[in-house]
Amino acid sequence: MSDLFTLKGKVVAVIGAGSGIGEAVARGAAQQDAGYVACLDVSETGARQVAASITSSGTTSECQTVDVSDEHAVAVAFNAIVKAHGRLDSVVCTPAINVRKTILNYTGDEFDRVVKVNLRGNFNVLQAAGRIMTAQKSGSIVLFSSIRSLVTEPGQSVYSMTKAGIVQLVKTAATEWAMQGVRVNAVGPGVVETPLTAPIKNNKEWYDAYANKNPMRRWAQPSEMVGPTLFLLSDAASYVTGTIIFADGGWLANDGRFTPPGM
Repeated sequence: MSDLFTLKGKVVAVIGAGSGIGEAVARGAAQQDAGYVACLDVSETGARQVAASITSSGTTSECQTVDVSDEHAVAVAFNAIVKAHGRLDSVVCTPAINVRKTILNYTGDEFDRVVKVNLRGNFNVLQAAGRIMTAQKSGSIVLFSSIRSLVTEPGQSVYSMTKAGIVQLVKTAATEWAMQGVRVNAVGPGVVETPLTAPIKNNKEWYDAYANKNPMRRWAQPSEMVGPTLFLLSDAASYVTGTIIFADGGWLANDGRFTPPGM
């Protein structure tokens, strides 16, 4: 049964691999015997360090600087992987940004900035990977949504909208590409300690409120998103497409409300 979960020999691209969940997933793919792991990130320094570490552990890995909001850059990066390795088996996309403001205080520029990365960026990744994978008749794509695709709070309007939109992109792509052997799914984290959530950690009341909202009474670590992600990439999920796996410690099963400071 363990063979179902292996990524042995697969060509894997992880966008956001320079830190946080993306870094953990890239390292996890290598540990599951991926043949090649491309570490893609807007930060060259972070991606280079992770790729070097993976290579030193025995899996071939390289880094590329990629801004997901740049349609051309995403396509170039994926095409370069195919040119060098002959195929692209798996793609994971983790980057997101958030501007926490109430609807009445949101500016148009802030709206456009969040949507450009979170929604357009994921669309760019989905489209570029889909073109390659439908042509080769195989592949698995995992995008990152959130519990905010279903529940929200003051100050999360645009972020929540984009995370819900990612789920619909996943569902649509899954229905369009199923007959070409391409699976598309999402992971929906709860609260995870990453660079994006660092400001919350610095506010004890806010941090503790989120921990206590969760039945497990704690935040997740990036490493805890690796299992659900690699499952969706593996043959163990061969009949899983068009869905979202929530890794939220039971957040969505719970009830309660906390208004962040300043909202």
